[in-house]
Amino acid sequence: MLWLGEMGAVVRGMSDVSRHDGRVGKQACGRAILPDTGRPRLSKRVFDHVVALLLLGLLVPVGAVLLVLNPFANAGPLIYRQDRMGYRCRRFAAYKFRTMRCATGAARGAFDALDADRITVLGRFLRRSRLDELPQIINVLRGEMSLIGPRPDSYVHACVYLRDIAGYGARHSVRPGVSGLAQVELGYVDGIDDIRRKVALDLQYIAHASFRLDLWIAWRTIIVVLARKGA
Repeated sequence: MLWLGEMGAVVRGMSDVSRHDGRVGKQACGRAILPDTGRPRLSKRVFDHVVALLLLGLLVPVGAVLLVLNPFANAGPLIYRQDRMGYRCRRFAAYKFRTMRCATGAARGAFDALDADRITVLGRFLRRSRLDELPQIINVLRGEMSLIGPRPDSYVHACVYLRDIAGYGARHSVRPGVSGLAQVELGYVDGIDDIRRKVALDLQYIAHASFRLDLWIAWRTIIVVLARKGA
């Protein structure tokens, strides 16, 4: 199937990105203090891999349905690739189902509002149901992300936040998550004040990280998905 071939190319392409030289991340972090937490807790790693493997069974049929609908309701590529800042500020490629029309003007700035007028009808459903994030389970299986953790930002924007937002670098002392405390509490944020609130919640999550907290965030995420209250 074309869909499976496209996802296969995604997985193969991620191999090179995941080995990106860590010096780039260190330079971007500047003077940020990043305590090295080492390998994640065994319970977290097991939870990540077991749930991600189960979600693979959802990824394939959802991708197949979107492949049929895309030409009519969301014309363009099925998968959107974006470089994001991950663990210890290293660059990695995150993948999601595309929800917006391709930009024709200047790129959105780090503190600019979301280009909501570019979101397609199908894309709005995917964002509200959080199904657009489903391909990131591949990132989880590769060890670039966790199911629960601070949401990774665009690498270009993150470099700006490192300079302008106190504590932003420290949120990269753990692997980024498909969902996180800030995401279920605040939802989508833009503007410097909202980003500061997001960082504060991310640091709170890191300070109190536990398997119980991860389960609570996972439960809150399920509620958001079922209620279609995503961004």
